[in-house]
Amino acid sequence: MSTSQSLDIRSRKPENLGVWTNPKHELHLQSGPVPTLNEGQCLVHVRATGICGSDVHFWKKGHIGDMVVTGENGLGHESSGVVIDVGPGVTKYKPGDRVALECGIPCMKATCYYCRIGRYNACPDVVFFSTPPHHGTLTRYHVHPEEWLHPLPDELSFEEGSLLEPLSVALAGIDRSELRLGDPIVICGAGPIGLVTLLAAHAAGATPIVITDLDESRLQFAKKLIPRVRTVKVDTKLGSKEVADEVRKTLGTEAKLVFECTGVESSVQTGIYSCRFGGMVFIIGCGKDFQTMPFSYMSAREIDIRFQYRYHDTYPKAIALVSAGLIDLKPLVTHRFTLEEGEKAFAAASDPSAKAVKVQILDD
Repeated sequence: MSTSQSLDIRSRKPENLGVWTNPKHELHLQSGPVPTLNEGQCLVHVRATGICGSDVHFWKKGHIGDMVVTGENGLGHESSGVVIDVGPGVTKYKPGDRVALECGIPCMKATCYYCRIGRYNACPDVVFFSTPPHHGTLTRYHVHPEEWLHPLPDELSFEEGSLLEPLSVALAGIDRSELRLGDPIVICGAGPIGLVTLLAAHAAGATPIVITDLDESRLQFAKKLIPRVRTVKVDTKLGSKEVADEVRKTLGTEAKLVFECTGVESSVQTGIYSCRFGGMVFIIGCGKDFQTMPFSYMSAREIDIRFQYRYHDTYPKAIALVSAGLIDLKPLVTHRFTLEEGEKAFAAASDPSAKAVKVQILDD
C-alpha cells in the first residue's frame, strides 16, 4: 500500500465507527472523530479484529473480577491494521506499514518494579485497551504507541495478525508451564484459547494430547487442526472424577500437564483428577471469583496449580512461529463480518448454535 493510498482512507471513510457496550449491557455501534496524534503515536486503520470471550463477558456480565464497565466502553483488543499517519518523534513506522497491535501498554517507568524486571503484564498502571475504563481497538481508527506495534510480515494476513493476541495467551501458558518434548498433556476446553493452546503445545512437542469439550463439533474441529489429538466429550451427568477416568483412559496415562482453558469449576476439578503425582494444572481460563478444589487430593499428590495473567514478550515469537509455518492460525476464523455488521458479529460469537470458533470483524 502506497502512502497516498493509506492516507486516502480518511477521506473515503471519515466516520470513526466502533462497537461499544455500557452498564445496561447494551451493544451498539458508535461513531466519533478520528483521534489526534501525540508524541510517539501512530494512527492505525484497524483492518481486522477478533472477538474475544472477554469482550462478550464485558457486554453480557458487565465485569471480569474487579474490572467493571461503568460507562460507555469500546470493545476489542485482538487487532491488526495499517499505519496511516504518525505523530512527532515516530521513527520506526511510516504510513502504509502493516502492523499487529499489542494492547497492554505498561507505564515502563524506572520506578515500576514489574516493568523494570520485564514482567510488564503485572504493571499496576497498565492501559489494556478494551478493559474498562480504556476503550478498545474495535474501531476504524485507533491511536497506538509506536513501541507497542509489531511489524506484520507480508506473508501474514490481517486476520492472522489479529490472531497473534490469543496465540500470545497460549504461548505465555506454554512458557510458564515449562512444557517439554514428549510431555503427556490434557487441554480442557476446545474454545478459541483451547484450540490455540493445542496448536502451540503440538508445535512444542507435547505427546500424547487429549482435548475435552461439551460440544462434539468443537472436538471434531480440533481433530481437523491436529489429526493425532485424542478427544473426550464431557458428559455433564458424570462427576469430575468419572470424567477424569475417561480422560486418563483416552490419554493412556496420567497427565504431566493440564491446560485448563474454560475456568469452569467442574472442568478445573476434572483437570486435577487427571493429573499425575507431581504434575501441574495450568489454569488459563477465567471463571467464578471463588471455586472449590479437591484440596486434600492435590496435597497428597503434590499437584501444582499455576495461573497466568495475560502475557509479555510473546508477539515477536508468535510472529516468527506463524511466519515459519510451525503454527497455522488461518483455520480458526470461521465467521467474518464488516465493521458495520458489528452487532451481528457479537450475536454469532455469543450464540452456541452459530458454531463459531473465532469471529472476526474486518474493515477494508
